[in-house]
Amino acid sequence: MHPGPKTEPVAKHVKVHFRLEVKGDWPPASVESLWAIDRRDGTVQLDNTPWFVRGVATGDILSAHADEDGLRWAGKVLQPSQNCTIRLIVLRDNGSGAARQSVLHTFAELGVGGEGIDRFGMVALDVPPEADLAKVQRLLNHGVAREWWHVEEGCVTDAWRATQR
Repeated sequence: MHPGPKTEPVAKHVKVHFRLEVKGDWPPASVESLWAIDRRDGTVQLDNTPWFVRGVATGDILSAHADEDGLRWAGKVLQPSQNCTIRLIVLRDNGSGAARQSVLHTFAELGVGGEGIDRFGMVALDVPPEADLAKVQRLLNHGVAREWWHVEEGCVTDAWRATQR
């Protein structure tokens, strides 16, 4: 009898919570929860794009600890992914689903992923380091100039900053 095929253990996704600093009425929550891969060594790797958390991006490896209720809370970024998190408030067509989808499609052509959220007419972009950062920035600036969106840099890298000069 042959042993079965060896399989890699399936990565376990967990929710990791971040406390947010609320100024006025923004962001609209004091905690954001993001999906992450449990690395089973007291660290997690973020596996989705943050809506409100600043200073983190998809793929970052962070320390994490569980509280007395079993909720996991994010600690320091231990290994940045070199991805950038860019958030847009879509102004065209009042941030409709079609307008958000159009924005996502346009950035996808530049190798940039992301997702939209209806409640705030927002798009959160995940800009990988291999994307043409200058082209992404030109498109972002063009959209601001045309009043298609407002931009917030949630997490940027030295390469991103160097391209802005």
